[in-house]
Formats: sequence, structure tokens, C-alpha cells
Amino acid sequence: MNELEERALLEKTWANESGPFAWFRQVDHRSIGRRFLFTAFVWFACGGVLAALMRIQLARPNNAFLSADRYDQIFTLHGITMMFLFGVPVMEALAVYVLPLMLGTRALAFPRANAYAYYLFLFAGIMVYTALLLGMAPDTGWFSYVPLASPMFGPGKRVDIWAELVNFTEISALVVAIEVVVTILKQRAPGMSIHRMPLYVWSMLVTAMMILFAMPSVMVASNFIGLDRLVGTHLFNPAEGGDVLLWQHLFWFFGHPEVYIIFIPGLGIVSSITAVFCRRPVFGYTAMVLSLVATAFMGFGLWVHHMFATGLPQSGESFFTAASMMIAIPSGVQIFCWIATIWLGRPSYRPPFLFVLGFLAIFVIGGLTGVMVASVPLDLQLHDTFFVVAHFHYVLIGGAVFPLLGGIFYWFPKMTGRLMNERLGHLSFWLTFVGFNLTFFPMHKLGLAGMPRRVYTYLPETGWTTLNVLSTIGAGILSLGMLVYFGNALWSMRRGRAAGSNPWDADTLEWSTSSPPPVYNFQHLPVVTSREPLWHEPDQAPIVTGLAPDKREVLITRVLDAAPDHRYTYPHPTVWPFASAVITGMMLVAGLFTPWAFAIGMALLAIFLTGWFWPSNPKKEGDA
Repeated sequence: MNELEERALLEKTWANESGPFAWFRQVDHRSIGRRFLFTAFVWFACGGVLAALMRIQLARPNNAFLSADRYDQIFTLHGITMMFLFGVPVMEALAVYVLPLMLGTRALAFPRANAYAYYLFLFAGIMVYTALLLGMAPDTGWFSYVPLASPMFGPGKRVDIWAELVNFTEISALVVAIEVVVTILKQRAPGMSIHRMPLYVWSMLVTAMMILFAMPSVMVASNFIGLDRLVGTHLFNPAEGGDVLLWQHLFWFFGHPEVYIIFIPGLGIVSSITAVFCRRPVFGYTAMVLSLVATAFMGFGLWVHHMFATGLPQSGESFFTAASMMIAIPSGVQIFCWIATIWLGRPSYRPPFLFVLGFLAIFVIGGLTGVMVASVPLDLQLHDTFFVVAHFHYVLIGGAVFPLLGGIFYWFPKMTGRLMNERLGHLSFWLTFVGFNLTFFPMHKLGLAGMPRRVYTYLPETGWTTLNVLSTIGAGILSLGMLVYFGNALWSMRRGRAAGSNPWDADTLEWSTSSPPPVYNFQHLPVVTSREPLWHEPDQAPIVTGLAPDKREVLITRVLDAAPDHRYTYPHPTVWPFASAVITGMMLVAGLFTPWAFAIGMALLAIFLTGWFWPSNPKKEGDA
């Protein structure tokens, strides 16, 4: 069989189905990854609109633009959107698309489960924004503290919707995390041993492992509060032997690692872009990897710094203060490695790299204010003020959104085959950078001046008006920057300049195939001989042969050295993941009203999962 015949057979074997219901059957990582990204950015836009409404409300004192109840719903849903519907899902979504290409494999592990995770994520956003339109959105903050979220102070179904949203999004996140871990550990190209993995791959492996340990905590917490509200348990009711601080421990054991779950992928994106646009490998590969791992371990040891105002023992406060300060060390190591890379390289100031430089400036400020609030005496003064709002936006937007925008610009040609407009890229960066700092830097001063978080209005005598006006103007500039960026993306999809396979002259394997990649990713799987395979042996690189072109075969390799182990046949597209997600969604929504929904739903789900795992052709299909 010659090359053209083999390519045609691979196209037929791996092709997506066509027809009116084909959308519900697709399971390949490129299609699902694009859907994940598009949906995450839709929810991001919705969250941005909610943020703009809050800034309008706070632009002047005694404003009646929003009522207190509507403001509570909006600021709660803004936090829910950015943390549960955007922060983690969008980083996983980018990995779903990019990782198999970067690892030199033809598919993501467990493709049907990947589709199932996407539909749950989609249904989660639809549910909570429908609740907002009906005036039933959660109103107790994205953290939903008890006793405010208890049946006594939170009647109705608003808190229950929050609890079920957590189930939707965390099941989705856990499923994708499992896929990421298995793909990285077992489907790397031959020769891509552990010490040759790209830093972005390391960042996603660390992130996925953190998700597996952190997400169950918040799911336990949300289901505990659901039990309190639905069946009358008293797990958080002190009058009946419960404990309100139990909620905070369960939530923040998830909530603080969540911050690192969101921005550690951003660190991997920064490393990928920095190497390419400085024309040299990132300085200190081993130090960078160890810093990622150290950040993950330490991230689970400082959740109590969110609870310094709850009256904990001083010995405990001292431990978590030390841990909160110590975690700045691995982040600092990475920053100095990037500075060394830039210093020793030949930087090209194109839009992806500009977003990296913006990240460095903003993230350092966020890190410094984080060390400040790690001090118990200062934290007691600044707790629940706008200083904290400024701090976590500098960390999360600076540490995650700026790298993400640079990463989308960088990998856009790989997804679409076209380059984004660089003039508009420069304009969107500067609007976003200036608008962000004008929005959130004044909030530090507002916090120091005593303005509390989560208030919907204030008196003119407080003296907070000028800084709030500046923040609102900044929010307008930031919004304009986002509009220019995404307008550029939409325009470039059809009219952008053709990219070619490797427009950036990059070093990793995803750029060795066409842009966009074929449905099978690689006709012949590459063999890796260095950390920068496209820079060291771009033309003479060895390849893998022997995979059957008439089967959806992938190569499974060993964990440490990525030596070939065996072949595995992937399942074909099917509607069962969509059907199972619908049943899961119906079960969770019905669970707002009756606990029997879970018993009935699990029985129905077992039937659908039987169809999912039942092989229609055992000779050609593997397990899902």
C-alpha cells in the first residue's frame, strides 16, 4: 500500500460521521476540544456581562441600577461562571485539543467519556443561566457559606441549584482529568520519556492530578448541604451537633488548590510561548518541572489561610501563614527561569509573547499581595474587603487569562489553518492590559480604605466614588479589548492568512502535522529523540510503522521511557455518551426536588451505560 492509499484509508477509518444527528455522536478530541473551548468562552462572555453590570451598579453611590437581590444573584453567578464554568473547563478544553498532537498520538484516551464530560459541562451552564432568567439564580456567593446557605436563611431552590451545578461541573472535570492523565502516561510518542516531555504536558499532568484530589472535596460538601436542605440532615447545624466550620474546611480544601488548578496550565502555556518566541529552550527544565510539582503539593497545605478570621488556634494560623508564604518560592523559581530565557534568547514581540509579558507583570503583583494577606494581622484587617478582590483577580486573570489569550493566539493556526491578525492582536493586548490594571488596581486602595466586598451600594460620605468610577472606566476598556480579541478570532477563521503547518517555527510535535491536523493526527507516529524534536531533527526524524490503517489503532507506550508496549483499538462514534449525559442531567435537576431522583436516575444510567460499553463489533471496537 502506497502513501496516498494509506492516507485515504486512514481518512475513512477515523472520519467523523455526517448527517443530522452526527453532532451527537462525535467523540474525536478535535471536535470535542473545539466545542469545549467555544462553550467555555460563551460562559466567559456571560460572566463578563455580569461583571459589567456590577461595575455599573458600583460606579456611583446610592445607585438603584440593580436591586439588592438581583445584585446578589449577579455577583454569585459571576463567581460561579468564572470558577466552575470557565477557569478549569477552558484549561482542560485546550488540553483536550492540543495534548494528543503534542504527545504524538492519534486520539485522547477514553474518547466517549470525553464527549460525556462536554455535555455535562454544557448542561451545567444552561441550567444556571436559565435559573438567572427565572430569578432563581444562587445568591450566596460562589463559596455558598453556611449558615447563609442553610434552609433557615436560604429558602427556595437557589442554593440547591448551586449544589447541583457543582456536581455537573466537577464530574465533567474529573472525567477529563482522568483522560489527560492516561493520555500523558500511556500514549506518548516512542522516545518521549518523562524527562523529554514538554513543560506544557507537565503542567497538565500536575493539574489533572490536583483535580483528582481536590474536586471530590467540594462534591462532598455540596452533597452534604443538599442533604441538609432536601432530607433534613443537620451536618452544618450546630444546634443539632453539626459544624459550620466543617463547610469551610471542605470547601477551601478544594477552593485553594482550585486557584492553582486554574493557573498551572497557564504556566505551561507561558513556557511553550516563551521558548518559541525567544528562539531557545526554556532555561532550567528540571527546576521548572520540580517547581510545578512543588506548587501542587504545597497548594493542598494552605487552605486555612482563607479562614484566619474564624478564630482558629494560633499554632495552626502560624503553620498556614508559613505555608502561604513558602508557596511563593516555586512560582518565583519559574519566573526567574523565564527571565533567564528571555535574557539569553532573541525575543520576538509578537502578540502571543506580549500576553506572556503581561502575565509576568500582573502575576508578580498578584503574588506579592498574596504574600501580604498571608500575614494574619494584615489579613484580619483586609479580609472581605476589595483588597482581596483585587488580589485574586490579579492572580487568576494575570495567571490564567493572559496566558490563555496568548495560547489561543499561538495555537489558533493549528486549530483553524489560519493566523490571527497581528495588528489587532497588539491592539487587543494593550487595551486588555491597560483596562485590566485600571479596573483592579484601584480596588487595592478601596480595600485599604475599608470598602467591603459583596455590597451592592455605598454612601457618598465614604469617599469611595472616584476609585469606583476609575474601576468602571477600566472595565469598559477591558471589555473593548476582549471584543477586539474575539472579533479578531472570528474574522480570522475565514479571512486570516493561511498558516502552513508550522508558522511560528515551533519546537513541539503538534507543529509537525498539517494545520488543521487530519482526523487521524499523524499518518506515521513520530519517534522523539530530544525535548525539542522539530528544532533538532526536523527532517530526518524516525517514525513508527505497523499500525493498521483500517482500524482506529493507537500505540500504547510505557510510563517512564515511552517504549512501545502494545496497540489498542479505539471505539467508534456513538450516541450513548450524549444519551447518558442527558440522563445524568435529568437526574441532577430532578434531585433539586426529591432524593428519589438519584435512585431512579442511577438505575436508568446503568441501562444507558450498558449500551455505551456494549461492543457493536468486538473485532473492531475497544472499550470506551
